[in-house]
Amino acid sequence: MKSLLKNAREQKGLKTRELAQLASIDQALISKFESGTRKPTKDQIIKLSQLLEIDYETLMIAWLKEKIFYEIGDEEFALKALLLAEQEIQNNRKEINSAIISSNQIILDEIETLKNKIQSFNHLQLRQIHKTLELDFIYKSIYLNGNSLTQEETKSVINDGSTVLGKSMEEHLEAINFQEATLHIKDLSQKKMAFSEKELLFLHNLIFKGIDKNSGKYKNDSLIIKEMNLFFNWYETQKNNLHPIILASEAHLKIITINPFENGNIQIANLVLNMILLLNNYVYVVAEGNIKSKNEYLFSIEESQNKNDKSIFINYVLKIEKQNLDKAIELTS
Repeated sequence: MKSLLKNAREQKGLKTRELAQLASIDQALISKFESGTRKPTKDQIIKLSQLLEIDYETLMIAWLKEKIFYEIGDEEFALKALLLAEQEIQNNRKEINSAIISSNQIILDEIETLKNKIQSFNHLQLRQIHKTLELDFIYKSIYLNGNSLTQEETKSVINDGSTVLGKSMEEHLEAINFQEATLHIKDLSQKKMAFSEKELLFLHNLIFKGIDKNSGKYKNDSLIIKEMNLFFNWYETQKNNLHPIILASEAHLKIITINPFENGNIQIANLVLNMILLLNNYVYVVAEGNIKSKNEYLFSIEESQNKNDKSIFINYVLKIEKQNLDKAIELTS
């Protein structure tokens, strides 16, 4: 780790004094980190990773490796202990995921059956489904944000470029922008492109283009940067371990909890949730365009947070996914 830090600093053309000022860390400590005589804290690692543009995962693994080695490196049974610790970590993760899957096995099986049925449809049927569900998703998403356009008005604005009398320009822009964002997550999913921080900020910029001067920017808070780094690290480590619907639901909850933007956190959380679903051949999930459904959605988030029980929101997503798969099949009958 010491060479990672020193090499990165030198490549940036920074002196230890300059890095110390940028990171708000004592210069003597920076020197000790680079010589290996002191170990940074986790918060300092996050800060140095950002400032020196070192891959967070690479630096974090190096830091954890040294921390573990410092604690047990000289112990006779260190390797055996590490193997047991690794097994226990993996088992704990599997047990949590398995418990959620087991308690929802019936609806998960129903969802997979419906999903497979849709995938067997011909090109024209699939096009009809996607076109209808996309409009549905755009309308319900902007309704969730308080937009007063009806579904027909939304369709007229995004498909025909119409202007609806009595509706604000911001409401028109929001519909157009959300259509662009929806098409973008569809494109990402079809091309199987990686989800990254760059894409997240781009999505935020899309939905607030011409509406908010802070579009595509996090809040001016160093803690937000740290938490979002941790979010993307979590996503990369879990994207191949968790069931896609569980992954999507948890990603949504994490973004809502972090609350990284001044505006649009619910919209971004829903776009990320649905991007992950589309990537795995599921259909859109969003609350219906009415007060009762909106309140049910918000209540499921609040209850999950208050009770620290992610299964509450996961159950909500599973229910809506099944409903929308049923609706997709009805569109072809």
